[in-house]
Amino acid sequence: MMETLKHTIEIPLVGMDSEHCAMLINGGLSKLEGISNHRVDFNNKKAIVEYGSKKPEFNVLVKTIRDLGYDVASIKKTFPITGMTCASCAVSTESILSSLDGVISVASNFANASATVEFIPDLVTLPQMKTALQSIGYDMIIDEENAHDLKEEIHQNLYLELRNKTIWAVVLSLPIVIIGMFFMELPYANQIMMGLTTPVLFWFGRNFFINAYKQTKHLSANMDTLVALSTGIAYLFSVFNTVYPEFWHKRGLHAHVYFEAASVVVAFILLGKLLEEKAKSNTSSAIKKLIGLQPKTVTVIHEGGHEMEMPIARVHIGNIVLVKPGDKIPVDGEVIEGASFVDESMISGEPVPLEKRQGEKVFSGTVNQKGSFKIKALKVGGETVLAQIIKMVQEAQGSKAPVQKLVDKIAGIFVPVVIVLSILSFVTWWIFGGENGLTQGLLSMVTVLVIACPCALGLATPTAIMVGVGKGAEHGILIKDAESLELAKNVNAIILDKTGTITEGKPEVVDFIESDGANTTYSKQVLLAIESQSEHPLAEAVSKHLKKGNVQPIQLKHIESITGRGVKAIVNEQAYFVGNKALMNENNIQINSTYSEKALAMQNEAKTVIYFSDSKQVLIVAGIADKVKVNSAKAISELQNNGIEVYMLTGDNAQTASAVAKQVGIKNFEAEVLPTQKSEFIKELQGKGKVVAMVGDGINDSQALAQSDVSIAMGKGSDIAIDVAKMTIISSDLMLIPEAIKLSRLTVKTIKQNLFWAFIYNIIGIPIAAGVLYPINGFILNPMIAGAAMALSSVSVVSNSLWLKLRSINSN
Repeated sequence: MMETLKHTIEIPLVGMDSEHCAMLINGGLSKLEGISNHRVDFNNKKAIVEYGSKKPEFNVLVKTIRDLGYDVASIKKTFPITGMTCASCAVSTESILSSLDGVISVASNFANASATVEFIPDLVTLPQMKTALQSIGYDMIIDEENAHDLKEEIHQNLYLELRNKTIWAVVLSLPIVIIGMFFMELPYANQIMMGLTTPVLFWFGRNFFINAYKQTKHLSANMDTLVALSTGIAYLFSVFNTVYPEFWHKRGLHAHVYFEAASVVVAFILLGKLLEEKAKSNTSSAIKKLIGLQPKTVTVIHEGGHEMEMPIARVHIGNIVLVKPGDKIPVDGEVIEGASFVDESMISGEPVPLEKRQGEKVFSGTVNQKGSFKIKALKVGGETVLAQIIKMVQEAQGSKAPVQKLVDKIAGIFVPVVIVLSILSFVTWWIFGGENGLTQGLLSMVTVLVIACPCALGLATPTAIMVGVGKGAEHGILIKDAESLELAKNVNAIILDKTGTITEGKPEVVDFIESDGANTTYSKQVLLAIESQSEHPLAEAVSKHLKKGNVQPIQLKHIESITGRGVKAIVNEQAYFVGNKALMNENNIQINSTYSEKALAMQNEAKTVIYFSDSKQVLIVAGIADKVKVNSAKAISELQNNGIEVYMLTGDNAQTASAVAKQVGIKNFEAEVLPTQKSEFIKELQGKGKVVAMVGDGINDSQALAQSDVSIAMGKGSDIAIDVAKMTIISSDLMLIPEAIKLSRLTVKTIKQNLFWAFIYNIIGIPIAAGVLYPINGFILNPMIAGAAMALSSVSVVSNSLWLKLRSINSN
């Protein structure tokens, strides 16, 4: 008796600090089936598992270890995947990678052509994963340093290649259709059509056949399989009839050819793929722009004060870095010399730059304003806040399982069913068809495959999406992703950022109170002169307000900044102050009761109060705020009336958040929220079964936008938020969000109608094509009529999609 061949897996362990831990893991593994032997090596921190012919599932082994409170030495990374053509391809890539020892989990995302893989590097290598994917017709970019550039280059090359294939397939198919429909009596018509169809199928459409073959090798099928079968059999049948028509003539039948059906199918499917690739062309730009926030080079100060410019990759923790005015801060660090204002909107989302002095922290990717300072590098490379944002956006985008579109769900059943029906039809005719059973069997088999061609299937969703996207653009709603357009109708919870979403996103003077008894024109001239020279970001708001009133500044003799208080200036030997209340109190400046009451009211409304005075009394009080947009309250009310829960999350303080929430009618809000907390809040809502939409405008919102089911960016916001989001409101008007949801409902309704028309022909036509009416009235469907029915289904689908253009998105 032959001894069963044994296989061994050695799993590196983490968190095992005693022999007792090893015993617990051993006990857990002993409960699993398929393991012939196992032991835990405490010294080398490994679990050694032996198995025979039946291989245990690797993820089950890891889950058993984790359920006991221990872990394995794994890493999680996201890789670009090429060659995926439909949602079922994402399933195939997950399946092949999950079969490898060492791979714990895989989440493939067809929408952004990537796979997030958790694996143990000691057990499986990146080249092994790449080889496994290549065996079924896909590929993985494992050059992590240049992955995004390579992916973009590959995508661009594939798009250009697909465009050329589509153009040539259409150009060659047109004369085939004309000959097949109108000039069949033309001398050598069949030979001409065969000559034109051959390159359409086997050169421009060769990927359908290659992918179908690779799928077949792994006992699976997708849309490529059906395309290859229907066009391939129609082509071979037509070639046989062209070369040897006597075979049919001897049996009293006409030798039909179906070259036009084969070539047109390939041309249509290529066109559909081209439109799809066009829509997905910008999937990687968000990550590229995030990476672009980090400068390529940095100025490092060495001992002795010597400055050296070097690549960012060479900066180490502890290096002293010089940050000049207008520079993007290259690393996370601490200010050790100098001072400036830094725009941290990418972190906090708030529009007002923060003053940074010695001892304060600064973050990579934030933008220095007017001053310069030196920082000590505390976090570099992949540890910076910016790098963590990039990583979290990648994981949030890649971790979602691809939404199985209705078309692909049906196609998963439709493809094998059609193949079985065509074979069954052939066999039935062969057995029961009498003298011409073989002939009629071949005809019915081809007819079934031709009428079942997935042309209308392929057009049902993209045509409706194209019209829906176009209609959205007409109303100022840019939609980049079909998945979000389909999901928007199901949204029952929506999260709004405050700054730039509910509010205008920029501080401006909303209250300006002047003293009645003073020379107000002169006072405003002095104030403008001071604020024009101030580096404080709120000074710009005051300057803009005064310039709108055509105020002209006067010449200043002296100006000085008072840390944490404001500014002091000398004009004509008179001292003037601009700043907060503390500055007024320290200089014993009188604030009359009217100003005090007005200032208190402003503070209660979460406005920032600026005082302007001479050496004795306050002359002007200004209230500065980020104004709520005109339509925000109305839009929020409409969303709530439609049964959607509205939340506001902001990085601003609680007083400001409360005032804004009260003004627009939001009951659920949270203040001082970090970007990671926004993302976690969305996960919590999703865990409760909510379909969550996130509306934001800043880089700080990118993690939350990526995590949400439907992501919406304000058009006046950052490029990063716009690129991460799947919808963009061009005008930044919140009233367009209810409109987008209504558009989603109409579009999904149209998609379902399209699928009905796409399948009704198959439901009726396939049984007729198989010959179900023959015993009743002797009717056999001609493959040419089958081809016409297939074309008619496509026409009805496109026509129904175009009807969507005439519909109002205000209708229910």
